[in-house]
Amino acid sequence: MLRRLSLAVAVTAASTATAWADPAPLSVRTDLMSVYQEAAANNADLAAARADFQARREGVPQARAGLLPNLSAGAQVQDTRTALEQPAATLSRSGTVYQANLSQPLFRADRWFQLQAAEAVSEQAALELSATEQNLILQSAEAYFSVLRAQDNLASTKAEEAAFNRQLDQANERFDVGLSDKTDVLQAQAGFDTARANRIIAQRQVDDAFETLITLTNREYRSVEGIQHSLPILTPMPNDATAWVNTAAAQNLNLQASNFAVNAAEETLRQRKAGHAPTLDAVASYQRGDNDSLGFTNSGRPNEPIYGSDVSQRSIGLELNIPLYSGGLTSSQAREAYQRLSQSEQRREGLRREVVQNTRNLYRAVNTDVETVQARRQSIISNQSALEATEIGYQVGTRNIVDVLDAQRQLYSAVRNYNDARYDYILNNLRLKQAAGTLSPADLEALGAYLKPDYTPDRDFLPTDLAKAGEARLQGEE
Repeated sequence: MLRRLSLAVAVTAASTATAWADPAPLSVRTDLMSVYQEAAANNADLAAARADFQARREGVPQARAGLLPNLSAGAQVQDTRTALEQPAATLSRSGTVYQANLSQPLFRADRWFQLQAAEAVSEQAALELSATEQNLILQSAEAYFSVLRAQDNLASTKAEEAAFNRQLDQANERFDVGLSDKTDVLQAQAGFDTARANRIIAQRQVDDAFETLITLTNREYRSVEGIQHSLPILTPMPNDATAWVNTAAAQNLNLQASNFAVNAAEETLRQRKAGHAPTLDAVASYQRGDNDSLGFTNSGRPNEPIYGSDVSQRSIGLELNIPLYSGGLTSSQAREAYQRLSQSEQRREGLRREVVQNTRNLYRAVNTDVETVQARRQSIISNQSALEATEIGYQVGTRNIVDVLDAQRQLYSAVRNYNDARYDYILNNLRLKQAAGTLSPADLEALGAYLKPDYTPDRDFLPTDLAKAGEARLQGEE
């Protein structure tokens, strides 16, 4: 009786052999939205971005303060001793002076443009924070699906190890009854050892993927829900590259932030040029204190103060200042601001080109992923049939052990390529939406509808219908 090492048999053997590594109970499994919510609440980079936004928005009230009234108050306490020669005497007097000053800018062009620049910087900061929040959505998905990718890769590697182990057992049995030589046993042993080494590496990759998830959210995870194979693999909507590029040009958050960066640079240039403009302020002051402390003197004796009474003084007026020459400082600052404006414009243009390129590339990637997933599914069926046919040929003597081992490697390589194509499709879809500026938590919720709470990688890394299709195809050929 022929002992075929079908994919279904290998999966069963791998699941049985690794019962000690059963996933966590359903009650402790984590879904995609939970990971995102934990990241939004605990991610250090997002917290730093929020703090940066709060700090940068303070530039607006700081700039506005330059256009608002400036009121100050103070007091002065002094002790005055006056020595008289004729008649010889020393007069001593202590006094306190209270004063208040008010200044209201009437024409300050530089400060007005500074306020405009600060408001543009605040808008830029808000958009950059939104871009960081949007990027966290993608980071959460990337970390989550990296775990699933690594788990599926480990499951397929364990199934491959189990298949090579069974092949080694068959080679030993055939050698014991004289149906093959020692070379077949050594070849099978080499294949099994390689598969075992790959399984060890795959286990480390799972641990590394979970560590990335922990770093992102500052939470420990034991297991996550897997994605169903019934997830629709659809082309982008709309299926038009130009439409996606136009959306990205209008809604990409980083590109919108760069527009405000240019606006801020323009207003800063106006501010620097306004340094040549005159300024006009309304000023008022009030003083109350000893008359001698305020400098009032005896009209009969101009050099002698009047003692014995308090006085108050009020003044109001306009101050006009016309800048004439500041050593070239204002002109230099204007030239610097012009170059900063040119820099921000070039950066915006470079970002625009990058956004257009990324959008087109991701649009093509998603369309390619759609076809690739289907092709990889068919590749598994074909390789399953090829493996079983090779095993039959090995049993009857038309194929050797090397052919069987190569067919097994190709089958499990096709399995891993299929799963990689699935996860590439999911992530490239999200990246395309991020480039277009439309990515939101709702996209994660939509994916969450296809999560499988009882997903077990050793059982579910491959749809069962693929293995069955391979067997049916082989039987049809026979």
